[in-house]
Amino acid sequence: MVTTKQIPAGPPPPSGRRRRLRRSRALTSHQQAPVQTGSATSTGEPEQRADAPAASDHPRPLTPDQAFDALYAFCAPALVRQTYLLTGRRELAREAVERAFQLAWQRWPEVAQDRDPAGWVRAVAYDCALSPWHRFRPRYRSPEPPPADPAARELLHALLTLPPSYRRTLVLYDGVGLDLPETAAETEASTPAAATRLTHAREAVAARVPALADPAELHRRLLELASAERLSAARPPAVRTGCERRNVFWTRAAIAFTVTIIGATALTLRTAPTQYEAPVAPAQAVHGVPPPAGLGPLSREEQALRTKLHRSETSGPERLAPEPR
Repeated sequence: MVTTKQIPAGPPPPSGRRRRLRRSRALTSHQQAPVQTGSATSTGEPEQRADAPAASDHPRPLTPDQAFDALYAFCAPALVRQTYLLTGRRELAREAVERAFQLAWQRWPEVAQDRDPAGWVRAVAYDCALSPWHRFRPRYRSPEPPPADPAARELLHALLTLPPSYRRTLVLYDGVGLDLPETAAETEASTPAAATRLTHAREAVAARVPALADPAELHRRLLELASAERLSAARPPAVRTGCERRNVFWTRAAIAFTVTIIGATALTLRTAPTQYEAPVAPAQAVHGVPPPAGLGPLSREEQALRTKLHRSETSGPERLAPEPR
């Protein structure tokens, strides 16, 4: 049975989603306000009827480029600051956010229909920033200069000593202002597990910085730390063009690789033998064969026989059918 500690009470940080909801309600009420009509103008134009649809009631739909640029302008600056709290590296924070928006542009139909496009991009940016493969990159092996303020430097050091899952939960809940179920869903954990991580993260930060035991003070200090650094994101057209160049590069690389494989296969089929040829066995030394015997000196009998053969006729019937004597 999993037991969780009770999260310390404190004023919950303002939720960005609630502020956006208020803005949308205000905008909706402003658009639904009745249109005041007057009399006809002196030029003879007819007056506008109250039940006639106004031109502003049907705004022109945004193009994909305009919608992406609007999402980037709304989320990128704050997202870079949040990612800096996770990594403590300015360049890595910008790179992670740009990579997240490039992936969003590649899957823009899916992201545009999502219920929370900002949350989709934020989750991808956090995953890119907390990837363990960054430790093998030479440019990220040495630490970056810490903040100039001692209090900010102490808070950042306390955040970086937390495990990545605890750090992400703390930034989402106390920094971004999400509630506990949303934090658990974004960190892919259950609500009790997210509550346990949040409790342990607060305790670890309070142990290093006792002044941050209050959640409201911790939220304020996180916002100050993120806002104190001069972190800027690239322009939206640069992100879109960079994504498109990356897609073109990988497409051409895939085509070149495919052509190379096809050429290598064709060359192999052209030069490969069509029948099996048994390999020639290597030469080996033969042992156990007696050496050839050499001719020794002739005996007297052999010498007499040789002399007799030399004196006899070399042709004639006697050579063919010798008669006994």
